[in-house]
Amino acid sequence: MSDNAIDVDPGTVYLVGSGPGDPDLLTVKATRLLEAADVVLHDKLPGPEIIDMLPEDRREDVGKRAGGERTPQSEINERLVELAREGNAVVRLKGGDSFVFGRGGEEAEYLAAHDVPFEVVPAVTSAIAAPAVAGIPVTHRDHASSVSFVTGHEDPTKEESAVDWDALAATGGTIVVLMGVGRLPDYTEALLEAGMAPETPVALVERGTWPGQQVATGTLETIVDARDEAGISPPAITVIGDVAGTRESIVDFLQTDYGTVEDEA
Repeated sequence: MSDNAIDVDPGTVYLVGSGPGDPDLLTVKATRLLEAADVVLHDKLPGPEIIDMLPEDRREDVGKRAGGERTPQSEINERLVELAREGNAVVRLKGGDSFVFGRGGEEAEYLAAHDVPFEVVPAVTSAIAAPAVAGIPVTHRDHASSVSFVTGHEDPTKEESAVDWDALAATGGTIVVLMGVGRLPDYTEALLEAGMAPETPVALVERGTWPGQQVATGTLETIVDARDEAGISPPAITVIGDVAGTRESIVDFLQTDYGTVEDEA
C-alpha cells in the first residue's frame, strides 16, 4: 500500500469512475480507494491496464460486452448490497465517469433504497478525454460554444428513441455519441434527414487513451465507410461537428502515448 493510504468505511460502497482508461488519468482518490477496498466490482471499460492493477483475489468482473456475455444490472445491484452488508468496503469501478451513461445513478438509487451508504467519486469522462487525446476539442471559440452528449445505445425496452436528432441537428454545436459505433449508419442518416450538412466533419476515436487507440475521420456522408475501412469497433466515441475538423490542422504535431496519431482511414 502507498504512503497516501485512505481510510475506508466497512459496509460502504464507493461508486468510482476510472477515467478513460490510462492508469495515469485515474484520480488520486480513485487510486487510493482501489488500494484500500476489500473488493472491487469492475466493468470491462476501465481498460486492461487498470484492471491488471487489481489483485485477483479482490476483484470481480461484472462487465458487459455489446452482443456478448453480460452480467445483468439487477445482479450487480444485489451483489453490491450483499458485499456491503457483509461489512466490506466495496469499490464499484466503472469506465469514464460513473454518472455519465454509466448507470451509476441507478446503482446509487438501489443502494439508498436498501439502506446501504455510498460515496460517489467522479472521474474524467471519456466523452471529453477520448476526443481530447485525439486532438479534438469538444468546444472551440471559433467552431462550437455548446456540446451535447448522447448515448448511441439506449434501453432496448424503450418503445421509441428519446434522442431528438432533429433538435440536435439544429443546435449548431458539437454532438458526442457514446457507445454508438454499431448504430452509426442510423444516426448519421437521421442527422442528414434533419438537415445537417453532408460535409459536416465527423471523427471516431476507438479505445481513447488505451494502448490500441485509433482514429478515423470523415464527414457525415463518408464516416460509415471510414469506420469500415479502419475497422473501428467498440468502445469508441463519435464526435460530430466542426470541431472534428480541427484535428487536421494539428495532427502533424500531436504527440501521443496511445497508439496511432495518423488516421487509419
